[in-house]
Order: sequence, then C-alpha cells, then structure tokens
Amino acid sequence: MNTTPQGERVHIAVFGRRNVGKSSLVNALTGQAVSIVSAVKGTTTDPVRKAMELLPLGPVLFIDTPGLDDEGDLGSLRVQRTHDVLNQTDIALLVVDAATGIEACETEMLDMLRAKRIPALTVFNKSDLAPPPTTLHAPHSALRTPHSALHAVSCVTGEGIEALKIALAHIIPDGGGARLVADLLAPRDIVVLVTPIDAAAPKGRLILPQQQVARDILDAHAIAVVTQPGELRQALAKLTAPPRMVITDSQAFAEAAAATPPDVPLTSFSILFARYKGDLDALTDGANAVAALRDGDRILVAEGCTHHRQADDIGTVKIPRALQQKTGKALLFDHASGIRYPPDLSQYALIVHCGACMLNRREMRWRIAQAQAAGVPVTNYGILLAHLQGILPRCLSAVRQKKDNCF
Repeated sequence: MNTTPQGERVHIAVFGRRNVGKSSLVNALTGQAVSIVSAVKGTTTDPVRKAMELLPLGPVLFIDTPGLDDEGDLGSLRVQRTHDVLNQTDIALLVVDAATGIEACETEMLDMLRAKRIPALTVFNKSDLAPPPTTLHAPHSALRTPHSALHAVSCVTGEGIEALKIALAHIIPDGGGARLVADLLAPRDIVVLVTPIDAAAPKGRLILPQQQVARDILDAHAIAVVTQPGELRQALAKLTAPPRMVITDSQAFAEAAAATPPDVPLTSFSILFARYKGDLDALTDGANAVAALRDGDRILVAEGCTHHRQADDIGTVKIPRALQQKTGKALLFDHASGIRYPPDLSQYALIVHCGACMLNRREMRWRIAQAQAAGVPVTNYGILLAHLQGILPRCLSAVRQKKDNCF
C-alpha cells in the first residue's frame, strides 16, 4: 500500500474556512501530524498531501487545502489553489465549525461539488465545544448528501472520527471498478509486453505504466511475457500458442507491428491508459484532427509528471518530429508538465497528452473536458503514434474485444 502510485489512490480533499480544523481533521484521520496546526488563521498556505490506507477503500491520498475565506491578493491565490484541487478530488470533506455554523462560502463550495458531481460529506468539527445542528433549514438543507447524514466530530476528543472513516470508506468513487487490462483477459491467457530498454528507461526498473499493466495481468491470473522489441519475433515463435495480445511501448509501434502476426491483437500501454483514465472515443477523435493541421498551428504537448528529459525525449522531441514529418507543416509546440495545465486552451489546434499514469482518473477527465469546452481536439501519445503509423484501427480493436469469461 505504501508504494501505490499517487494516480491510483482515491483523492480525498478537505475543504472549509480558515480555522475550522481542516488540518486537525486530516491529522486525526491519518493518525499523524501531517499538517501544521495553529490558532493563527491561514497557516495552511498550499495544499498538503498525505498518502495512507483506508479500508475498505484501500490506498488513498488526503489533501489538506487553504481556507476558502482567505483574504488579500495572496489569499486569493491560495483560494484559487484550493479550487484547483477540485479537479482531482474523488471525495470531498466540507468542514464546518460547529460553533460558527454555515455561511456563504460553504454553500458556494457545495454548489461547486455538486456541479462537478463530486461525492461529499459535511463534517461539523469542534463538537466538544458546541453541538452541531440536528436539522438543516433551507437553503442549507443542500448540505446533506446522498452518502451520509451530517457528521459531528471533535479532533480534540476523537469523537466521531472512526465513524467518519467508516463513512468515507463506503463511498465508491467514479470508475472505482475500472481495470487497465484484466477485463480483456481470461485466466491463463498469455500477454506479451514489449518494453524497450533504452536511454530513456529508468535504471534497474520498468516505467510505471509497464509495471501497472504487468500487475493487472497477474491479478487476472493471466501470464505476462516481457521482451524488448528486438526479441519480439523470437518470443512469439517460442510460444506454443498465439498470445491473447501484444502490448507495446508506443515508441516501438513500428517494430512491434511488423513482428506481430495480423491475427494477434496489438495495442500499447498508452492506449490502455486512454480507456482506463481518459475517454477513448474522445482521444481517438482527437487523432483525426492531425489531417487538418496547417502551417503556424500551435500544439500543446502535456504531461502529468515532471521527469529528467533524455536527448530523444518522447514529449519534446519524438512527438513534435513525428507530427512535422507526417503533416509537412511548420507547427509550433508548447509543453506543460506536472500540475501546470494552461487555463486558456483556445490558442491550440491540438492537444497531445501523455498516458497520465501519474494523474488520477478525475483530473485526466477534467483535462479532456477543458479541451472539449475550448473546442480543441485532444489525443494521447499512444493513440497519436498508432494513428501516424496507420495501425490505430488494429490497436483499438484489441481493447474493444472483451472475453466472455474474463474477470
């Protein structure tokens, strides 16, 4: 559980005004002094994240946020940081001071949560000092959620903390049953993974998408065979029966497609992530926009993480080079990585996103929705490279044929 990637954890964000006890609540829920607690308003100036395990949800990520009522120019930036956290929130805790009660910022936040369809629990903190209301009158009756009644807690005495954990653990976030590849497999199916070991490969280990796909194959009680592109033909020849599918790194598409017989399904790690965390149809439609690119068009290449870039980096070198060669156009490229996602996407003719192994499903889908709202086609690395190689229909058919006896 400690090594579960951040993008695979349920993101639980804690919202509320300054000094309602958000940081104290995070500390109480995690059983650790994760956030600094002070009587001074505005102690939390940036979102603070803490990974832990919360059964039966499993691995989660708690996010402590700055106060919704922060003031001044700097305070408004902190509030914006808090609002940005909404784009990655799977479950929200809205914390209210039991003595102060509900004010405009709470109802405004509930409106935002409702608009984004984020499951939320309303928590009345400091219940040892003042009893929370047993009923809510309009317009505050909207603070009740379909997931639970109001929760009264005291971070000082511990009252209500365990009950709140139980309530949290029984909320299933959107996409909670999604699988990377296991739903396409039956037990004892053979899957061949093509994983190049080159200058961009991390020393001594596989990259995260390859690790996660291999684990999902094993969870399906299927068999994973791992090889480099140059040994793929020999690996396939040594099998006594054709594999259920071949999954390749997108950068090895040409070699993998040439070595894999036409009757063997072929796809990529990135395409699996497109269906797992994104919107496969929308990202496929985005690849079709390549044909309409013109000289001077601006392309955004976005990644969900920051990493050391090699000389032939896929995002900054290979993707731009492939698009230039395919279109023959003079294109302009911007790059965004990590949490930086431009607020104004209207200037772009196309957005090409990574597989999003470091982002959770909600944030990746929010990024796709932002592109759609701006009228900008969006695709991802694997889908784009398969399209440029002319093998996208083949690669998509591999992930759209489910086994009748799969998990």
